[in-house]
Amino acid sequence: MRVLFFADIFGKPGRKAVAAALPRLKAEYSPDFIIGNAENLAGGRGVNHRTFNQLTNMGFHVLTTGNHAWDNREILQIFEKDRRLLRPANFPDCEKWPCPGKGFEIYETNGFKLCVVNLIGRVFMADVDCPFQVADKILAQIPAGIPIFVDMHADATSEKNAMGWFLAGKVAAVVGSHAHVQTADERILPGGTAYISDVGMSGSFDSVIGLSAPQVIQRLITKRPYPYEAATENLGIGCVVIDIDDNGKGTKIERIRWSGLGSDSEGDGD
Repeated sequence: MRVLFFADIFGKPGRKAVAAALPRLKAEYSPDFIIGNAENLAGGRGVNHRTFNQLTNMGFHVLTTGNHAWDNREILQIFEKDRRLLRPANFPDCEKWPCPGKGFEIYETNGFKLCVVNLIGRVFMADVDCPFQVADKILAQIPAGIPIFVDMHADATSEKNAMGWFLAGKVAAVVGSHAHVQTADERILPGGTAYISDVGMSGSFDSVIGLSAPQVIQRLITKRPYPYEAATENLGIGCVVIDIDDNGKGTKIERIRWSGLGSDSEGDGD
């Protein structure tokens, strides 16, 4: 089985970059599953019906999210009708105020089954339930023989690295998202778990993590709330290709970073 994963597809520039790269990626790698993190999909803030449909029409089987999951209210309607969209499994969930959506699901395509788990970190982020304890509870529910793929959406590389070691040998892959900056530490952990701290974003590479650099610099210098806009030049993608054997073990991880995929001359919109 082969999985192609994109982290943090940022706004229209990110969607355009992915659309430009996918035909070549499909031809070269023939992925069985295509997964992407969609928390920045609509203008950098959450996901809506139009952007969700754009990616599923491109061939994405699963979309994960993160700390911006609730920024667009349309996500609630998508959760109600489509299991291809996940939210972090360790968001607080209680009987009185149940958390919308699901944090993991088993998918099937090309004769393969894959369980995708979405988690979110706690270091430098909002206070949520413990991702390590929630991961343990989820693994206890997955039938034997089904490979498990984990998107660990977290700020601190140390927390993502810890999750990789915590799940080493228990899951096929732990991939990090959220930082928008690709790391070069891809490897196979003991026991057969493919790992990388952050897959990086898809969007404008002439930017500050997808945003217009002058606006970000102005805000950092003045400490005043100037608006952000998505940058539009030098579009690129960040993704990984992971091979999983018949025993549900990760056997290979390849990091990909392509730039020069055009520009978003019309501006971001959403």
